Amino acid sequence: MSAIAGHERIAYSALPDRVGLRWPGGARVAVWVAPNIEHYEYLPELVRVRNPWPRVPHPDILGYGLRDYGNRVGVWRLMALFDRLQLPITVSLSMAVLDLYPEIAQAMLERQWEFMSHGLYNTRYHWGLSQDEELEAIEQCQQIHLRHTGRRLPGWFSPAASNTVHTPDLVAQSGIAYLCDLYHDEQPTEIRVRRGELISLPYSMEINDSIAWRRGIEAQAFAQKIRDEFDVLYAEGAVHGRVMNIAVHPFIMGQPHRIEALEQALSYIAQHEGVWWATGSQIVQHYRQHLAKDRS
Repeated sequence: MSAIAGHERIAYSALPDRVGLRWPGGARVAVWVAPNIEHYEYLPELVRVRNPWPRVPHPDILGYGLRDYGNRVGVWRLMALFDRLQLPITVSLSMAVLDLYPEIAQAMLERQWEFMSHGLYNTRYHWGLSQDEELEAIEQCQQIHLRHTGRRLPGWFSPAASNTVHTPDLVAQSGIAYLCDLYHDEQPTEIRVRRGELISLPYSMEINDSIAWRRGIEAQAFAQKIRDEFDVLYAEGAVHGRVMNIAVHPFIMGQPHRIEALEQALSYIAQHEGVWWATGSQIVQHYRQHLAKDRS
C-alpha cells in the first residue's frame, strides 16, 4: 500500500485564519516538558544508512559514556528539578529503558509521568525499514509499555528522528494518538492517515538542548532562548493559544554546570499567569474537543 504524499498529509492552514484556540482556564500557552530518557547500545550494529556513532571502530566510549552518565546521574538531577517545580512530564522514552533501568522506570512510574515512545533504542533507526518491519518495531514498543503500565502508548517520536514516509500511517494503525515527528506549527494539527486518526503535537528542534549542544550553545544562552520564545508565544497567545515544547536530555542539561540555567528558565515561565503546564495527551485531548466544537 503506497504512502500518503507529504503535501497530502497536512492541509495548509494560515494561523490568522484559524478559529481561536483557547487552553483550559484561558491559558495563553500550553507548555509541555519532554526529557529524552534514552538508551544507546555500547556496540550497535551498522543501521543500513548511518553509523550510530561518529567515532569508529566501535566502541565510541566517549559518546557512549556521556550518554550513560545521563542515566546514571543526570536523570536524577532533572527529576529533582521537576519535583521542585511540580511539573507534569511527558518522557520521550527509549522503551528499552523500562527493562534495562528498573530504578529509573520505578521513579518515573511513581511520579505518574507520561511515556511517549522514542523507539526501542536511540541507536536503532527506522530509515530503510519495510512497512512490516517498522510496524513490528512500533508494536514491540507498544507491548513494553503495556506490560509496564497496563495501557497502550499515547504518543510516538521516532528514534533519532528517523521517521519514514510510512510512519504516520503505521503509528495510527497501532492506535497511537499523537505524533511528534513533524515540526511545522505552534498548534496541534490533524494528520491524514490511511485509517484511524492522528494528531501532530508540536515538538521543538529549536528549544532542544541536543540541537543547541551540537551548535555550541551553552546553558545560559539556551535558557535565554527558552525565555525569549516563551515571551513571544505568551504575547501572541492572547489571540491564538500556542504550544511550547521544551526538550532536554539528562546527559546535557542534567550536568551540574547546566542545571541551574534550566531551573531559572522554567521558573521564569512559572511566574506568569495564563500558562498551562500539561502532558502531551492532555494537550491533544483538549485540541480534539476544540475541533469538535469548531465543526458543530
